[in-house]
Amino acid sequence: MLTVTIPSKIAEELARRGIDAETYIIDLLSRDLGVDPEIAAEAHVELALKYLEEGRELIDGDPIQASEKLYKAAEEVVKALTMYYRLNDILDRVNKRGRWTVTELEKAVLGISKYLGDWFGTAWDRANYLHVWGFHEAKLDSEDVMARLPDIERIVKEAQRLIQQ
Repeated sequence: MLTVTIPSKIAEELARRGIDAETYIIDLLSRDLGVDPEIAAEAHVELALKYLEEGRELIDGDPIQASEKLYKAAEEVVKALTMYYRLNDILDRVNKRGRWTVTELEKAVLGISKYLGDWFGTAWDRANYLHVWGFHEAKLDSEDVMARLPDIERIVKEAQRLIQQ
């Protein structure tokens, strides 16, 4: 993995707009360079694995940040599997807008669930619960976050299995 330094003013503007810099850069470069969707999907899985590990390490000491990292792992999986399953209507909307929104993520989860089963949507809901109640509202403790970890691990491992065969 390559580390890139982003000037603080740009990083602050991305944060103000609620945009994750790493994901944005992957999407931007993939789109502008015409990167093969399989390679872009692999990049999202790689990022999901990174977030999963970071989240796992934070659960006991910082459940708020752990919640967000685990959610981000799930979000990256959704993006990767949207590419893998070629859900082009969703990808077209993302490319037109220039970024993912909750609407596209939700539609993607529905599409992915048609391939993988209802368990995927349930795991996504648990990840989203971490995002809202663990991160934004800061209402979950380490035990609550740990209870949701197996769902996040399952979707990350399934995406890794499918995409990085």
